[in-house]
Amino acid sequence: MNQDKKKGLHGSIREKAASITDQAGRRLQTLKDHDALVIADEYHISVHDIYIEMLKMGIYPYRYIRNLDAISTEEQLKLAESKIAIIGAGGLGGNVILLLARVGIGSLIVVDQDVFDETNLNRQALCNMKTLGSPKTHEAVSAVTAINPGVKVFPHQIKLDASNAEEILAGSDVIVDALDNVPDRFLLEGAARKLGIPLVHGTLAGFEGWVMTIFPGDPGLKNIYGVEEAKRMDRESPQAVLGVPGVTPFLIAAFQVMEVLKIMLGRGNIFRDRMIHVDLERGCLNEFFFRVPDSLK
Repeated sequence: MNQDKKKGLHGSIREKAASITDQAGRRLQTLKDHDALVIADEYHISVHDIYIEMLKMGIYPYRYIRNLDAISTEEQLKLAESKIAIIGAGGLGGNVILLLARVGIGSLIVVDQDVFDETNLNRQALCNMKTLGSPKTHEAVSAVTAINPGVKVFPHQIKLDASNAEEILAGSDVIVDALDNVPDRFLLEGAARKLGIPLVHGTLAGFEGWVMTIFPGDPGLKNIYGVEEAKRMDRESPQAVLGVPGVTPFLIAAFQVMEVLKIMLGRGNIFRDRMIHVDLERGCLNEFFFRVPDSLK
């Protein structure tokens, strides 16, 4: 965007921005989606770009008002400029996608080769009676567009494999593992390691699930599954044995999204070199350490 166009854009944003007092009693400049859409149409740019320019100007998008003070203007800008890859758009992935869109992640890469069927209705957030038979990535685009026009979605209706993983994932800030089998998870971890990108691993079965974040150089998945498990394709999955009731993916997805936020914003206690395990039925939350933390030495 040339300087004259940017100057005009900033003028339009300032003209339509309103000064309000929010529910916490703060005075701030904000802009509603309707006005952002009008400006985007006028300047032939995306709402995503409008949000970024607004935040750089210190003008908070009205839709994110309830993020304050949990997420500052500077942090909201960082999220708007970020790109997160979600591999799998089913039970875990669908919930992750919707949460990331609502919190304000600017760009999402969504990879899944599957289409929705009736057995997905019990748990998959993007699945409903109207989306049966539709590609999951297509519905991810539609759902995110309906929720937040400031988010770009890059869909890949394809199985991630050794031939395409690095090309698809390149440029991501964080990768979210929402897959359903161990061999594919190891493949994804290998690609993330080669690209130098943090990976947020999550899985579930029945009323249990766990989450761990893996940085390049970390032992990662072999701490959980060992090495030989990556080669086993004939084993019946825990999901097939224990089922996947709808409540579990909602919770595990929330933990995964929180890991993304902690990584992107550089704060909080990341589940690195440790795994959080949740048993909803027993009401238990446990930590498993793979390295003794400094606080316990």
